[in-house]
Amino acid sequence: EVQLVESGGGLVQPGGSLRLSCAASGFTFSNYCMHWVRQAPGKELEWVSSISRFGSSTSYTDSVKGRFTISRDNAKNMLYLQLNSLQTEDTAMYYCAKGRKQYEHCLGSLCYENYWGQGTQVTVSS
Repeated sequence: EVQLVESGGGLVQPGGSLRLSCAASGFTFSNYCMHWVRQAPGKELEWVSSISRFGSSTSYTDSVKGRFTISRDNAKNMLYLQLNSLQTEDTAMYYCAKGRKQYEHCLGSLCYENYWGQGTQVTVSS
């Protein structure tokens, strides 16, 4: 059974930083591209970032470029998202998601499976 467990969220002031983690199990982690998505209150789900199977390629939505960094550790089955220079607009529930197909190289908003864990809340407020 696929399991994705997100953690690391919290309340932070504008300009602050957080590091989100996602523990994956139930599938061969290194066989899939991985993704972060988020959902702000009252808004639709938004793709945030993707990373290729071995981390050599990454992609970001424009609003987080230069501020967020996605990474992975295949030996630990872990996905990460470093959030820097946080803005109030980054307030959302953050979820990790696995790619649609094994071995597929697909980065972007159409590339993830609609299955995720409980999410981790990021709140940016002064």
